[in-house]
Amino acid sequence: MDKKTADRTAERSMLITILALAWPTMLEQLMQTAVQYIDTAMVGTLGTQATAAVGSTGTVNWLIGSTISAVGVGFLSYIAKAYGANDQAAAKRAVAQAVLLTCILGVFFTVLTVSLSGMIPVWMQVETGIRKMASAYFMILYLPMLPRTASIIFGTVLRAAGDTKSPMKIGLLVNLVNVAFNFLLIYPSRQITVFSLHFNIWGAGLGVVGAAAASAVAFTIGGVCITCVLWRHKMISPRGQKFTPDMQILKPCMQVAFPNMLQRFGTSLGYVAFAAMINSLGEVSTAAHTIANTVESAFYIPGYGMQTAAATLAGNACGARDGKRMKRLASVFIPLELVLMAGSGACLFLAAPALMRLFSIQEGVISLGTAVLRMVAVSEPFYGFSIIIEGFMLGMGKTRAPFAFNIIGMWIVRIAGTYICTQLLGLGLVAAWACMIAHNLLLFGLFLICYVRGIWYPLLTRAYTPQT
Repeated sequence: MDKKTADRTAERSMLITILALAWPTMLEQLMQTAVQYIDTAMVGTLGTQATAAVGSTGTVNWLIGSTISAVGVGFLSYIAKAYGANDQAAAKRAVAQAVLLTCILGVFFTVLTVSLSGMIPVWMQVETGIRKMASAYFMILYLPMLPRTASIIFGTVLRAAGDTKSPMKIGLLVNLVNVAFNFLLIYPSRQITVFSLHFNIWGAGLGVVGAAAASAVAFTIGGVCITCVLWRHKMISPRGQKFTPDMQILKPCMQVAFPNMLQRFGTSLGYVAFAAMINSLGEVSTAAHTIANTVESAFYIPGYGMQTAAATLAGNACGARDGKRMKRLASVFIPLELVLMAGSGACLFLAAPALMRLFSIQEGVISLGTAVLRMVAVSEPFYGFSIIIEGFMLGMGKTRAPFAFNIIGMWIVRIAGTYICTQLLGLGLVAAWACMIAHNLLLFGLFLICYVRGIWYPLLTRAYTPQT
């Protein structure tokens, strides 16, 4: 077999591995997005105020969730490298430390979010008439913060070991439970007709509070299930390990996690500031922004599904000190990601009006949401490239450059630009989303430079030695 044929065979084998890792994550995210769609549509039937109350504090969810996810990234990098180096003992010790931090963070964020639930809508500049509704929704949603933290961190730990199917299956269960309880808790008792047969369906009629309660129940079930799966897992169960702090593992994990945590915290805080400025534009802009965000999230699924696979495989290659495999990963991942995101963007551009009509009957909301969705659709391939390069770097533990890139883009381009456009010049939602797109294009430029200069590729400069 000549070299070219061997390379093609290796690339085909790698493509199969990539897709095997990526598709469960994509399906999981697709189901999560489908439930977001259903949630938004169900709440949307209650009126614009209900939609605005639910969406107005949504960016705080990103702030908290992304901070916890950053801790998961630290463990992902460590565990993926340990598996690449065939050091299963180090991987299991890292999982035990992940359990310890999950308990600490879960309790901390429960106390923090519940105690601040009354103030969050005020800080987010939510209109006075819906603040009480938004506060109740937020508090109920964050009561099960410990199982939510377990779902995030333990899901990342399982993916780091190459198990993407278990988090997917649990995600499907969580989504089904959420929809079922939404159906029962949001609406009052009613009669439905199926094939000329009439059924009386019980309903609590709790509205927005019912939507929050349904999500809380689903999150709790998901956290319990993923904890059981991790505990019984053949490869990475923490049974028999010590659950006291182990600085030999926590230190390298936190060295990776801390810049990523600052990045996620800084960018999520930027999302909060961004949403607060949009909330100040009125109910129509808030509703259009909330729905457009929900719609757009489905079209990022190919990107973020592939990023998970990129991080895991890059960590394996780094742990194995296999530079050739790392370069081949880039040659397969990047074209595949660009094709997927270009197709995703084209679908979003064409389907934007129909998708907006799924969630709103107000023409003003539909028209405004369609305009901003078509704007962002054009930038999808550029953002997809950034996602993949960042995934490589996260898997190999290089989190400082992504931190700097994202903070610069968020605060200098998106937030400052949106403030100037909406607060000083009196422009609306279209101008704010234009600033968001400019942020995405800046990230593309910075990660392209990073890729061309080889900053993403640490194997030539240092080795990974698992701590034992």
